[in-house]
Amino acid sequence: MRIRIEGRNLPGRPGVAVGVQRRDKPAELLGVQPGDAAQVAWELTATAAKVVDGRLDVRGPHIQGGPGQRFVYLTWLGSDGVMFRRAKLWLDGIDPATAEAALAAGRLTARLGLTDPAGDPVCASVRPPLISWTVD
Repeated sequence: MRIRIEGRNLPGRPGVAVGVQRRDKPAELLGVQPGDAAQVAWELTATAAKVVDGRLDVRGPHIQGGPGQRFVYLTWLGSDGVMFRRAKLWLDGIDPATAEAALAAGRLTARLGLTDPAGDPVCASVRPPLISWTVD
């Protein structure tokens, strides 16, 4: 399965960057992009299987957590290259119809804004309506 994460409305701060954290390797980030970009996107490769409750069980090198508690970390770096916050994109927010369509199509897209109401990089748990999961 291909998972595409599309971010918009970045905090616009020079020297700040964001990337997708690899499972069990917090220092290894996929596609580090500047925090003042107009938009960003990442492509993840994963495997997915339907589970009993209608949710997808997604696994892959950038998928964190155990069954029923899967998520993707977006990691924010300061100008010194050190992580200062993370956003946890929860996969449990995918509704059952979208999960079925994603499993059949082999693709899933997440769209979210990357700036919180205070103007800082988005962090903590991110679930709908802060993120939308679709099959495009």
